Amino acid sequence: MLTRDDFIQSYDAGLQACAVKMPDTKLTIRPLTPGLWPALEDLFGKRGACNGCWCMWPRIGRSYHGNAQHNKRAFRAIVKQGPPPGLLAFEGDLCVGWCQITPRAAIPWLDHVHHLKPVDEMPVWSISCFYTRIGHRRQGISTELTKAAMTMAKRAKAPALEVYPFDRARSPSSTSTGFASTFKCLGFITVARRIPARPIMRHALKRVSR
Repeated sequence: MLTRDDFIQSYDAGLQACAVKMPDTKLTIRPLTPGLWPALEDLFGKRGACNGCWCMWPRIGRSYHGNAQHNKRAFRAIVKQGPPPGLLAFEGDLCVGWCQITPRAAIPWLDHVHHLKPVDEMPVWSISCFYTRIGHRRQGISTELTKAAMTMAKRAKAPALEVYPFDRARSPSSTSTGFASTFKCLGFITVARRIPARPIMRHALKRVSR
């Protein structure tokens, strides 16, 4: 079982990769610390990003439904307690994107979902969701967040980074977990596919620069 001290040590190493200007973009990527909660709150808006989830589904499953304010309080408590559970993308002072990145052990509900069950016992890190501000979508923000997440995981000595996208070639559904084609372009490979449209993909991080 991963202890809170293990989390903190991993994140302390990983966060050295953050709060950086991404090359060739207008974006600055920062870890979600308590001081940046207002930026996340503004990004998610009154709906709490996706149906009031506040990124709690990977932790508590279906019980997030209809409990937006409870989810918001619960996620804010996670942010206050630390370590940061994800990365924010900024254009200047405006927060335009988010991805949740944690050790997989921090999002235990995935273990209860057949097509997302662990592939093996490797202590991978996971990107479990994205959210991009309306008006800034289809501009590569999720790609830049993924690149920053890869560097963060590498610095935290994660053995691999795992993602749970939709395969747009198999399903036209919208998604908050990204598309397989995007991750393939970044070097992720499919390690499991229990239903056609939902692969589990990994990056071994060996060629990711620190």
